[in-house]
Amino acid sequence: MTPIPRVALVGRPNVGKSTLFNRICGRRQAITDGRPGSTRDRNYALANWRGSTFELIDTGGLLLATSDPLLGPAADQAQRAIEEADLVVLLVDGRAGLLPDDAAIARRLRRDGKRVLLAVNKQESEAQDTGEFTALGFEPVLSLSAEHGLGVGELLDAVVARIPVVEEKEDAERPVSIALVGRPNVGKSSLLNRLVGQERAVVSAVPGTTRDAVDSVLVRHGRSYRFVDTAGIRRQRLLKENVDHVSVVQARRSLERADVAVLVLDAESGLRELDATVGGYAKDAGRAIVLAVNKWDVATTAGTKQARFEQLVRDELKFLGFAPTCFISARTGRGLNALWKAIDQVYASARARVTTGQLNRVLMRAQQAYAPKAAKGAADLKILFGAQIGTAPPTFLLSLNHPVNLHFSYLRYLENQLRSAFGFEGAPIVFKVKTRRH
Repeated sequence: MTPIPRVALVGRPNVGKSTLFNRICGRRQAITDGRPGSTRDRNYALANWRGSTFELIDTGGLLLATSDPLLGPAADQAQRAIEEADLVVLLVDGRAGLLPDDAAIARRLRRDGKRVLLAVNKQESEAQDTGEFTALGFEPVLSLSAEHGLGVGELLDAVVARIPVVEEKEDAERPVSIALVGRPNVGKSSLLNRLVGQERAVVSAVPGTTRDAVDSVLVRHGRSYRFVDTAGIRRQRLLKENVDHVSVVQARRSLERADVAVLVLDAESGLRELDATVGGYAKDAGRAIVLAVNKWDVATTAGTKQARFEQLVRDELKFLGFAPTCFISARTGRGLNALWKAIDQVYASARARVTTGQLNRVLMRAQQAYAPKAAKGAADLKILFGAQIGTAPPTFLLSLNHPVNLHFSYLRYLENQLRSAFGFEGAPIVFKVKTRRH
């Protein structure tokens, strides 16, 4: 099978790489912001142009030297993208003109022997001159405006003419999509790097290093997985930077497109109120959930007992009692086999179906043991019939004899009965109620 070619967008900070990335991908996946350094990791997405499929890589800005503790690692990520790319699109800023860093990047690309396309961005008018950029030594010099979409089609024509043609298979099995979520600095990026076996996301001791949702695809035991390393979710009142606010939005969006949410907790610092908030986001999104207690190597050294900490998790996150807990160390790799097993298990549970007969036998036994209770009033309530109407999450329709809702405590009771009978470990259960007309 011919591998999908990779195309990397590189350039100095703030030339519009993320804007062009979003324009080509057709969705707002990368954060765009007026300040340099908004993109810190490599950001991947599949793109298709005129029947040719390729993987597009957005990178952080390249600088010759910097004292910024985050821009340095971001430049390392950009260099990694250059090394793995089949084609590099060097993006420069037509408004700012040719700058020394543009020339330095061009020299590095020539030294590495990479195939390069030169694109001059922010060219909203055909009258704008691009002649000075010929000094970089790449032809042709393509003009475009990523913000307005001008010239992007011509750039894509040039891209697909320089890479192998690979058609995307419509019947290809979709990877299991997994969102790593949690408050800032609990070790999500370190966990991602350990799981995929390479430094895919920038790891830093500075909270909030990861701002984009960064996708990584890997194959394990014949199954494909797509990991999304999300920016740490923060309280709204702590979001002083607009780009961090966008990070929270994207973390929640990544949950919407995930199959499984791995809620990463910090054994060293303990549980925080925000852990419950993030867990609530995952449950509300209907995702299958695994609780991953990270930094367990540090916690055990400090004398923390697993049974005691697990009970703490159950007490503080009671609404996630259905989710399995794994004790791991992203630093050492401890517990990762158990984490993989839990991911596969909750993914299957969220897609499990039960027959109508099985379901109604459980419902009959449940209401024989405890009569249904209405949310309001004292109606003589009965569950006439039940049916599973959906998966991921498992969703059940209950037909009642009166136009009322079931009391939340009785719904919780029914949920426990279904879990006892059918499992559904790691998957939230949803009930919908209707009244049968007489």
